[in-house]
Formats: sequence, C-alpha cells, structure tokens
Amino acid sequence: MAQIQTACHVVELKKINATYLRLVLEAPALAAAARPGQFIHIRVSDGNEPFFRRPFSIYRAQAGKVEIFFEPVGRGSKLLASRKRGDVLDVLGPLGHGFTPPGKDVKQVVFIAGGIGVAPFMIFSDAIKEHKAEKILLYGARSKAQTFATGGLKKNGVKVFVATDDGSVGTSGRVSELFDRVKASPDTMIYTCGPRPMMAAVQAFARTHGLKGEVSCEEVMACGLGACLGCSIPTVNGYRTVCHDGPVFDLQAPVFG
Repeated sequence: MAQIQTACHVVELKKINATYLRLVLEAPALAAAARPGQFIHIRVSDGNEPFFRRPFSIYRAQAGKVEIFFEPVGRGSKLLASRKRGDVLDVLGPLGHGFTPPGKDVKQVVFIAGGIGVAPFMIFSDAIKEHKAEKILLYGARSKAQTFATGGLKKNGVKVFVATDDGSVGTSGRVSELFDRVKASPDTMIYTCGPRPMMAAVQAFARTHGLKGEVSCEEVMACGLGACLGCSIPTVNGYRTVCHDGPVFDLQAPVFG
C-alpha cells in the first residue's frame, strides 16, 4: 500500500486522564487508507529539531479523521503535546503491516493490552464489530491513573476485564491474572500489544495452550520505512524491522528473551 505524506490540521488535542492525551487530525486520505495495527509517523516540530519523526499507533480512523493517543514522556511527544487546535502537522502513513482479521471460524477474539498498548484495538474493534465471535479485552495498567477509558470498545461489543498492579481498578496484579478468560480452543485468536514482558507472557501462554495469535511490537524508530534498520528485532526468522516487516507479527515469531 502506498504511503501518504500530507499536512494535517489538528482538530482536537486534550488530556483524557492523568497520563494520556488524545490527538485528532483532519486527514481524509489517511483515514480512508488506514487499517488496524498500522501507524502514522508525525513530524512533531516545524524545525529540524528533533530531526526524526515520531511513530504513533492509529487509535481510530473514521469520518475523515485519524486519532491517536499518547503519553508525553520524551522530547518529541512533549513537543506534540504543546500543539494547538488549527496547527498543521506533517504526517506520513499509514505505515507497516497491520492485523489479520479473524476468520469466520474464530469463535473468540482476545485482545490483550498493557498500558498504551491498547491503542490499536479501538480501530480493530471498529473493523470487526459485526463479527459473531465473542470479543474480550484483557487490559493491564500500573494504576487507575494509567487506565484508558474503554467505553468505545464496549460499544463495539467487547467485554473488558482490567487488572492493575496496585489493585486500584479491577483485579489486583498483572494482566496474566486474567488469562483464565481465554478459551484454550483452536477457535480462539489472540491479538496483543504492550510492554515486552507482558507480550512474552502472552506468547508463552499461547504456546502452552496451542493458541493462534498476532503481536504488535513497539520500538524506537527513525525512518519508519525499513531503510535504516534501527528498529530491527530478533525473530525466529532472523532480524526483522518493526516499521516495515511489522509492527504486527505472528505471535510466536518475535524472540523476547
């Protein structure tokens, strides 16, 4: 699929909880082309510093708009957080290989996310809301302050189960405490995104129970097109770039150890 480089107006940028900000961009061509699991690459300033774009998972793409949400922790994301309605951002996308839609034989779709790793599952749930399978989200976060609102997912028929490290929301402990919600069946399909230790735990769980799945990996990126090889990760098939070969891989492909 061809990438689109375009100037996008900021429609909205606001804080949605104690941790995350939501950015809405006017981007008709990007919204029409975007698929679940892909990302956009944003030039966060009007100058040459920082030089490289910043990657963000597409949270939603509809009605001519593309949405992301992010935590302003580094220089680039903090610059992005300072933008205002009406500002223009240089955006490249949609990039990368996205998720494979579940087949008609899938009876249970399981999203497993940690923290900001929940981002790609909103657009995914939009795409498969008519699928007859049971859809569940197992969502882990450090505390209530890091928990993203999941009302949109629920409207799409996704049952949400939450675990927090401090027990402030849902089950106390890691998201692995919720794995008993997953049916150990060939009719189950797992999709996961989040911190590496969490994805390694999901990978091991799926391997133990013979479950199929896909994983969306997150790495620091430079070019976003597979040219610089800076986001390469080890896989069972050798090193692969997250930006071009991924970010979505077969669940058993990445080597997390």
